[in-house]
Amino acid sequence: MKYLLALAFGTLVCNLLFSQSLSRTGFKALQQKEDSMIPLSWRIVQGINTSDRFEADSQFTRIFVRALAIQNSFEFPFDSLQTISKIYPPDSSFRIFTWQLLVNENLVRQHGAIQMKTSDGSLKLFPLIDKSDVTENPEDTIADNFGWIGAVYYKVIEKEYKGKPYYTLLGYDENNIRSTKKIVEVLHFENGKPEFGGHFFSIPNNNALPRNPARYVIEFKKDASPRLNYDPELDLIVMEHLVSESNQPQKKWTLIPDGDYEALKWRNGKWVYIDKIFNQVTPEGKAPVPNPYGESKLKPNAEN
Repeated sequence: MKYLLALAFGTLVCNLLFSQSLSRTGFKALQQKEDSMIPLSWRIVQGINTSDRFEADSQFTRIFVRALAIQNSFEFPFDSLQTISKIYPPDSSFRIFTWQLLVNENLVRQHGAIQMKTSDGSLKLFPLIDKSDVTENPEDTIADNFGWIGAVYYKVIEKEYKGKPYYTLLGYDENNIRSTKKIVEVLHFENGKPEFGGHFFSIPNNNALPRNPARYVIEFKKDASPRLNYDPELDLIVMEHLVSESNQPQKKWTLIPDGDYEALKWRNGKWVYIDKIFNQVTPEGKAPVPNPYGESKLKPNAEN
């Protein structure tokens, strides 16, 4: 009798797992759609002009949404879309797709979507609408997916406070011809809907940084490439300190890394600013590099 019960239970579990997995037909359909999206994804970033890039982005988005609507599409990785960032939190409760579209040399727009993992494999999707170019103060803005401050995300850090998960996103924005931005912001879900930004930063008075912003943003010279990533061993978000190469810190496009490192530490539901994490003197040309700080590369645009 116990054997029969165990067998019946095992069969039930297998059936449930099978019913929630991507079918062979669905997998083939997704492969076909991915194949048609690959050239479009490259045209979005390499199109010969703005019109060509916009057309590619529009076609790509339509096919992509239809692909995601296939039952259990969450199980399909879309690994062949090399210009599209795809990140998952440790709990795998959702994934975020983001990519960028060069409008002109002074305007880069990000597009994206959050796909939630659902118990029945149906599609639950939140489009991300970039409103950064019409938002007066992005660093203090708290918004839903329709007021998103655009970024291409390359890392998600899952933290918890009072039993609720919070997802910290690290991203970059090519911004314009003179400067690039990197962004740290917290995503959480209220009543099942995404909310970006919030009172999750504790930063003291500092001439170079706003106090307690809704998101942490650094802007720097176009080819400077300062490090900003999460170190799991230190349990810190570590970033290189920036200084102006022309002694004009108000001009963000003059900021470059100086070899020192600062950090953010999660404490009691906030990222607390630490102004220096290394005390040794840094020899010129030999900046310390904590391990690991290597950030994955997206082709053809790396987040650096």
